[in-house]
Amino acid sequence: MYWPAPGIKKHPEKRWNRPDRVFFGFGACHILAGVYMQGPPLPDFHAEWIVPHSGFGGTHFYVTDGEIAFDFHGYCRRSALLEHVRSGWSRRFPGWAATIATVDFPLLDTAALNARRHLGPEQFWGDPVERARRFLLRIDHPRRADQARASR
Repeated sequence: MYWPAPGIKKHPEKRWNRPDRVFFGFGACHILAGVYMQGPPLPDFHAEWIVPHSGFGGTHFYVTDGEIAFDFHGYCRRSALLEHVRSGWSRRFPGWAATIATVDFPLLDTAALNARRHLGPEQFWGDPVERARRFLLRIDHPRRADQARASR
């Protein structure tokens, strides 16, 4: 989990100029999940959204087939991802809790994202869709997914 300096979201160029994993790990995970779902490298994946309970931060989007998940870290067991997010936010904010929702809206649609308090693709300083495509192309998806499935 990344905890950027307070206020960085108010500086689009600084936000953009962070390394890919930081960019997609804090503020653009929905873009990465949306691009993944445009042409899924693996079958049977869908997007899920961690929706923190009222008064808490910690929203996060990822894709999953129910067993493994993919986000800015790469592939891992879905249960491990959820535990990682829960433990990170709970350490920082006691009482943190969230609901897991299946994404039922287009993840790259600005109006749908804005209605849920997320930036649309054209609201970033650069082109996050192209950046996500390049990020996804660097991964050997079948091999990494197999490694995640084999982990316990």
